[in-house]
Amino acid sequence: MSIAVIGSNMVDLITYIETMPKMGETLEAPDFSIGCGGKGANQAVAAAKLGAKVMMLSKVGDDIFADNTIANLQKFGVNTDYVEKVTGVSSGVAPIFVDPSSQNRILIIKGANNYLKPADIDRAEAELKKCKLIILQLEIPLETVYYAIDFANKHNIPLILNPAPASKALDIDYACKCDFFVPNETELEILTGLPVTSMQEIRTAADTLLAKGLKNLIVTLGDKGAVWLRGNEITHIEPYRVNAIDTSGAGDAFIGCFAHYYVQTKDVEHSMQMASLFAAYSVTGQGTQSSYPDKQAFENFQQQFKK
Repeated sequence: MSIAVIGSNMVDLITYIETMPKMGETLEAPDFSIGCGGKGANQAVAAAKLGAKVMMLSKVGDDIFADNTIANLQKFGVNTDYVEKVTGVSSGVAPIFVDPSSQNRILIIKGANNYLKPADIDRAEAELKKCKLIILQLEIPLETVYYAIDFANKHNIPLILNPAPASKALDIDYACKCDFFVPNETELEILTGLPVTSMQEIRTAADTLLAKGLKNLIVTLGDKGAVWLRGNEITHIEPYRVNAIDTSGAGDAFIGCFAHYYVQTKDVEHSMQMASLFAAYSVTGQGTQSSYPDKQAFENFQQQFKK
């Protein structure tokens, strides 16, 4: 395996809405779909669809969703030897509401994801040590995230930490042990308590985290692209203009693609450019993993933007 994802899986319950109902109000929505998601699983599938060899550590419940989640990961070539069922617990689910402007609102119920523990990392140690990169998010217990960071540092394995969903309980000292810290602008605002309505405000908020010792801070900015900050340097990756239908999972698409290209090239800027393009493709379709292109489709899409 070239990439290990230690993190969450969810069942996405996606409702396409015209208006959010008010308190006590019932409205009819035009469309609904069920898909496989979760930040960890999304990132694993994004990388695997591009050809990366990916293993995943995760937990599912013992409900009707569990076998489908495992089969879905296997369908895309993700190794599921360490995706295990938890008896008497529901799988994680994520009700998602997508409005006509393609923006989304998401609730998560972690379910079995709360049962991914440090001992699971120990059980997978032999395989994890062979990986070239580990990806983490915050839909699993923080103690497991910290244990994974210590594990990666001990074995000199590069780390990406996606602080999503953002939590002020996150120990920034642990974040500083990661090679890449990748929030979106909303998560940056939550983590710093500072506004992020302009590029200057984003830079100011980012500087407060860099001052604490972060090595590489990558902030994804939706239709404004992405920025890479390290020390006093900043690199802005311009957005790719597309007709957005559904932005669900776009940040995960970015991270999975970035991981794939970074493992191959160690070129951060190039990996960000490819990740931004991959995320742009993802918002042109509905859902999360279902909107991610495979290698051939992505190569075809790239031709549209070649000068």
